[in-house]
Amino acid sequence: MKVIGVAGREDIAIVYLSRLDDGKLIEFVESVQPPIPREEKWVLIVSSMVGCPVRCMFCDAGGDYQRKLSREEIIWQIDYMVRRRYGERKVPVDKFKIQFARIGEPSMNENVIDVLGKLPSLYDAPGLMPCISTVAPKGRDAFFEELIKIKNKLYARGRFQLQFSIHTTDEGLRDKIIPVKKWNFEERAEYGENYLEKGDRKITLNFALANGYPLDPDVLKEYFEPAKFLIKITPVNPTVRAVERGIKSAVEKSPDEIDGLVRKLKKEGYDVIVSVGELEENRIGSNCGQLVRRYLESKRNIEDSYTYELFLPL
Repeated sequence: MKVIGVAGREDIAIVYLSRLDDGKLIEFVESVQPPIPREEKWVLIVSSMVGCPVRCMFCDAGGDYQRKLSREEIIWQIDYMVRRRYGERKVPVDKFKIQFARIGEPSMNENVIDVLGKLPSLYDAPGLMPCISTVAPKGRDAFFEELIKIKNKLYARGRFQLQFSIHTTDEGLRDKIIPVKKWNFEERAEYGENYLEKGDRKITLNFALANGYPLDPDVLKEYFEPAKFLIKITPVNPTVRAVERGIKSAVEKSPDEIDGLVRKLKKEGYDVIVSVGELEENRIGSNCGQLVRRYLESKRNIEDSYTYELFLPL
């Protein structure tokens, strides 16, 4: 395994492009959240697959699914970023978040559970907090049952984060934007009852809000207790697929644009996070699957000077 390219800025995000031993390409990311310094919060975002079988409408990582990553391949991504900054694997960061949310649906790879079991023994990291971001595919009940066990054993009392990617409360539109069989709202709520223990973080319901894809507080309240679930609203990133399919973000430059919706959600008792990243992230390509895609396109267009700027060796 070898890093063959890098894009980004130290003060926002760095994306690494890696060639695996069999020649396949993956990418992984480290990021900070200005103005919070790295010593307080450092986020690593790793891939769990080569390609992704889910094919969400606005994600460049979807399609061209080839295989799951091994436990060693997943850990290698994490270790590369850790050792680049902390050679002795001591990570003095208050909130050291490792997020399984880059390329691939993590619940479709059993090796993710093995990685979660190994992490505390690999790093001296008091702030370690893994995060699984998932669309909750049907047929993955065994994975989610094991996730509860590993969370309770190694990451109890707020040291683990679970995020369901939902994007809209309209069931028909949700099936369109996430075209795979998945848990319905009732099944997610039932899992939350079994998942949550005293001191755990609330389960996050993530909505990358697009124009025409509603988020109805009344629908949420029917299934999800505000005491157990929080709402996170993010923009739809301008990925290649989003642009091609005319999917436009309902959250453009400022959280103020959706103030009315946020007030309604809070009135129902929900904690609400509106997360609008730096616009520079779009240029960097730190949105899912963009760096691999740009690299492959650069192989077909050697005159693309912008791509060469991105793929400088480390």
